[in-house]
Amino acid sequence: QVQLVESGGGLVQPGGSLRLSCAASGSIFSINAMGWYRQAPGKQRELVAAIPSGGSTNYADSVKGRFTISRDYAKNTVYLQMNSLKPEDTAVYLCNAYLKTTAWRGPRDYWGQGTQVTVSS
Repeated sequence: QVQLVESGGGLVQPGGSLRLSCAASGSIFSINAMGWYRQAPGKQRELVAAIPSGGSTNYADSVKGRFTISRDYAKNTVYLQMNSLKPEDTAVYLCNAYLKTTAWRGPRDYWGQGTQVTVSS
C-alpha cells in the first residue's frame, strides 16, 4: 500500500502565499516523478507542476513565475510554494506520485486525497 498525505491548504487573500506539502509512504520501491494537479468546480483536472527524479521541472503556463515545486528525495516529499496567488488559483490541489512498488512491476499513478486552496478577499 502507498499513501500520499497532503497538507498546507487553506484560505488566503489575493497576492498571498501558501506552501503545500505531500509525503509519500508505504511500499515504495522507487519514485519516477511527483507532482501537483488541481481541479476547480466544473473544470477538468489539470497539471500544475511536476518534478521527475533527476529531470527538470515542468509548470503549467498559468503558474510559471509564481509557483515553485521542489522535492526532498530522502523523505519522499514534494512541496509546492505558491506566491502571488490569484482567485483563479482556487481549487482542490492533489498530490501525484508516479512510482514503482516492486522492482518487477512498472510504475503507476498514486493520488493524495486533495487539499483545498481558496484565494479570496
